[in-house]
Amino acid sequence: MKVVLALALSAEALNVARNPNFAKLQGGYLFPEIGRRRSAFVAANPDKADKIISLGIGDTTKPIPEHILSGLVDGAAKLGTQEGYSGYGAEQGMGDLRQRIAESCYANTNIKADEVFVSDGAKCDIARLQIMFGSGVTSAVQDPSYPVYVDTSVMFGQTGDVDSNGQFNNLVYMKCPKENNFFPHLDEVPRADVYYFCSPNNPTGAVATKAQLEELVARALKDGSILVFDAAYAPFIKTPGVPTSIFEIPGAEKCAIEVNSFSKYAGFTGARLGWTVVPDALEYSDGSKVRDDFNRVMTTCFNGASNVIQSGGMACLSPEGKKEIDSLIDYYLGNAKILQGLADDLGLDYIGGDDSPYVFVDLKGHSSWDTFSTILEECQVVTIPGAGFGPGGEGFLR
Repeated sequence: MKVVLALALSAEALNVARNPNFAKLQGGYLFPEIGRRRSAFVAANPDKADKIISLGIGDTTKPIPEHILSGLVDGAAKLGTQEGYSGYGAEQGMGDLRQRIAESCYANTNIKADEVFVSDGAKCDIARLQIMFGSGVTSAVQDPSYPVYVDTSVMFGQTGDVDSNGQFNNLVYMKCPKENNFFPHLDEVPRADVYYFCSPNNPTGAVATKAQLEELVARALKDGSILVFDAAYAPFIKTPGVPTSIFEIPGAEKCAIEVNSFSKYAGFTGARLGWTVVPDALEYSDGSKVRDDFNRVMTTCFNGASNVIQSGGMACLSPEGKKEIDSLIDYYLGNAKILQGLADDLGLDYIGGDDSPYVFVDLKGHSSWDTFSTILEECQVVTIPGAGFGPGGEGFLR
């Protein structure tokens, strides 16, 4: 027995093969890589550590407002009383919160409470959607785009290897050129089973018009495809007539899924609360309901969002909470205006910052990673190189 144990302990590796899809991934995930480079700079320049201004990962900085915070506090306090204590909740979320989301965020649509799935954030839900879609679908992503759409497609085996341009085979890239306001020329995009689209967009800050979203929905309906619409930055839209939900577009309930989050609404980046809307009318080619499969994923892989955090979500969507959210959004849009002003003063071209917290600056052919390093070293400001969002982002800085 001792001999067997000694041999086992001397083994250099497990006898388990690595998932080959993970070997396809390019380097580290973008935002941890930004953090690594920032840490390396601080280690080399400890006297400048407290001077760094971070415009990197899209995190919030203002404290959670008083009324919304009271919802979190009340939710926690209830757990300390016999009558208020609650254990496991519904995996789909508290019924009252699902109803409030449907009424508050989808008042001009036909979305119902039982089509809303409360979660721990939009990013996690994108992964859960990929579990549901599986490896047999062809996905399409914007270029540039939020890395989660690409990396999860790779992890779930939907793609081939990466090519010489840094793009994965068997993944459709919807090129989003600056001259088209970073919206794809859909007539040039090959068909895909699942289209991922984000508006207001991360990273570009571009916001799709109603006409553009109508074109997007029409394309998905024509193809018989599913459109996954990321609306995490919807509360930043202030321009009248610009949709804040894909379900404001007729026909979207037959082709679209929407993911959303309280992270940017109310400073919940650390609290973690979001939701996904899967309409009852959305059906696969065999007539089965997509909603039923997503419900199976949620009930199998998730035990529901924190009861405490959901109590905070209820406060977010109360009249008082909405006023506090508006104040937060105004503050962050004010920061974007400062960045726009700086870009104007420097004679730089940019997009974003009006109905979005992000400003995407054209570097006029300069390397985005080199520019990131220069700004960090000379100004102690952390930015995000556009190349981290795909080849289409090279030459830009967020």
